[in-house]
Amino acid sequence: MPAMASDKTLIVIVGPTAIGKTALAIEIAKQFFTEIISADSRQFFKEMEIGTAKPSAEELAAAPHHFINSHSVSTLFSTGDFEVQALKLIDELFKKHNVLVMVGGSGLYIDAVCKGLDDLPATDINIREQLNQQLATEGLEPIKDRLSKSDPEYYAKVDQNNPQRLIRGLEFFLSTGMKLSSFLTNSQKARPFNIIKIGLNTDRAVLYNRINLRVDQMIDSGLLEEVQSLKDYKGYNALNTVGYSELFAYLDGEIDLEQAIDMIKQNTRRFAKRQLTWFRRDDHTIWFEPNQVDEVITYIKQSLV
Repeated sequence: MPAMASDKTLIVIVGPTAIGKTALAIEIAKQFFTEIISADSRQFFKEMEIGTAKPSAEELAAAPHHFINSHSVSTLFSTGDFEVQALKLIDELFKKHNVLVMVGGSGLYIDAVCKGLDDLPATDINIREQLNQQLATEGLEPIKDRLSKSDPEYYAKVDQNNPQRLIRGLEFFLSTGMKLSSFLTNSQKARPFNIIKIGLNTDRAVLYNRINLRVDQMIDSGLLEEVQSLKDYKGYNALNTVGYSELFAYLDGEIDLEQAIDMIKQNTRRFAKRQLTWFRRDDHTIWFEPNQVDEVITYIKQSLV
């Protein structure tokens, strides 16, 4: 990240799911006596506990966390909303800390804080409602097919299991006649603080094993019961996500439980791959293995000098 004339620094921890970002963020927060801002687009929602791998009660007690259980699945909370609210919070927290930690695997939310979002033309909310109705009646495939033809560049990089993102791309094209991909410039807005980006990664086989193990632990911890308790919220976008949609399919009798669990593992591995593709685009990110906590802290201290 370009250095700024500031004594305030945001340390950003990124990487794929199940890599150990939360544990590292807590160690850094304890080292610098500071607070943690979550940039995980699923951990915002208080109804989704087990399937989002939120920090445990002990982890939450180890360092102050923000944007965990901050919203309901019934509330629309966009990337733009996060940019505004997170920057306001960061400004407040920098009044008492010189260093803050932001951690998460949601690349767009990280970029919203670090770079800012592009200014986009307004879209037609009626088109969005029509597309949401189409999603409810026909499923995701027709929307994916239409988007892949109208904006193949956006389609190629979007999370193809995320209906909201897919609908957003198609809504933009149908409203404006222009491709959303042509507006995503990656231009960076100036921020009044320094940014140090730390990436965590490891051997792919090790990562995939961690993912499979975590899914098994979620099932053992009661993920199916959690999803069952959320059936009334099934239509909300927040629940169209890995770990929930597969179990809804099981509860609807579309697949058996073993298939659902296998699909969660497979879709989570695919998600991790997309996360790494996103984060590797940023040349300012310095990469470490998950067990290199001391090396990470040494690097941060040297960077702060």
